[in-house]
Amino acid sequence: MRILVVGGGGREHALCWKLRQSVGSPTIYCAPGNAGTATVATNVKTPADDIDGLLSFAKETRIDLTVVGPEDPLCRGIVDRFVEAGLRIFGPTAAAARLEGDKAYAKKLMRECGVPTAEARVFGPTEQELAYRKQPGRERDESFPDSFKRGYELACDYVESRDSGLVVKASGLAKGKGVFVHQDPKDALATLKSLMVDLELGEAGERVVIEELLTGPEVSVMTLVDGRNIYVLESASDHKRLGERDTGPNTGGMGAYSPSDTLTEEVLEVVVRDIFVPIVDWLHREGVVYRGVLYAGLMLTAGGPKTLEFNCRFGDPEAQPVLARMQSDLVDALEATIDGRLDQIEIQWDRRSAVCVVMASHGYPKEFESGKQIVGLEQASDLDSVHVFHAGTAIRDEDVVTAGGRVLGVTGLGDTLERARSRAYEATKLIQFDGAYLRGDIAMRISDK
Repeated sequence: MRILVVGGGGREHALCWKLRQSVGSPTIYCAPGNAGTATVATNVKTPADDIDGLLSFAKETRIDLTVVGPEDPLCRGIVDRFVEAGLRIFGPTAAAARLEGDKAYAKKLMRECGVPTAEARVFGPTEQELAYRKQPGRERDESFPDSFKRGYELACDYVESRDSGLVVKASGLAKGKGVFVHQDPKDALATLKSLMVDLELGEAGERVVIEELLTGPEVSVMTLVDGRNIYVLESASDHKRLGERDTGPNTGGMGAYSPSDTLTEEVLEVVVRDIFVPIVDWLHREGVVYRGVLYAGLMLTAGGPKTLEFNCRFGDPEAQPVLARMQSDLVDALEATIDGRLDQIEIQWDRRSAVCVVMASHGYPKEFESGKQIVGLEQASDLDSVHVFHAGTAIRDEDVVTAGGRVLGVTGLGDTLERARSRAYEATKLIQFDGAYLRGDIAMRISDK
């Protein structure tokens, strides 16, 4: 069997690593991959956003199954293109992936379905006005609708009227960097300017969602959805903020652990009933058949679980500890999702806990330098129950060097959460590169901080 994994981060290394263990030892390709995927797969130079190139490679290589890691190609319709060409591919269509690609749309859908979520307002151009902007020859400062400017002004007026914490979200895809938390609502004004006027995140920030600031433990619930059936995977908790004690800017994720120690079976039943089922049913009624991973980022508030966001793929870095605990064949689970028979499988899990600690480049999530040599990878990987998943790495003159903001996801397993945490941090001490940064409190319970 030939499998193509699309992407080049820590999630994709974990996917390649797990798929390689499947029955029959399938041949794995990864596009574009990294230094870690090169140890378990054959890297392909085609970028993850080059859908034409990926489709050509899949045809020429006779790929049996394509697994899409990142959100961008999903939202741009890679699944639609592959299906049209008669190729098997795991992931939702562009219409289904809009749940992640357009936060304003997702918020509207949650309201219509009665899904518990934060109170929010959407500001910026309408969908029709955004389509106007994309017409050939239209530029931002030429024939530019007044509503673009008016949306920014209305957003500022709304923020100035608030007296409690706010969360500002870029409506479009921002690679995990489009969420800004402000305890003082006045601080959100600078964020609005950077997103809607200065376009620091490009078109992703022209439209924004402004939400009330919820409080409580965060948890990630990933499910497999085959159009009808919803199969809940093991839970995880992610650490988004850059600094310890959850301070600093939001990032793509500085670490994660599984299972979550804050999600009970009773709460999980509520999450499935009140969040996942209504969304999947609504999409189905609208003719959108969701097949793939449906991920809900949740806040466990005093009033019950509320939805922060939906993602249309495995989380990163949540995938690393979750896949490290999966004992069943991942290919079987992915194919059951594609074929609509999730009700016929049962996934087995390692009862141990897993903790993933992200080692990042100095300066992340803003500017950072790449090309720093990484040493100690073999020694860390040789530790019992440790997996070092590469995220932003490359090979240069036979050396492994940094090539991204999040560089490694060092994952340890243990009989308890604390033992898994100790194992992961023990491994990070063996790895060195210039400017390495990591949080020291990943998977540390609130009471322990």
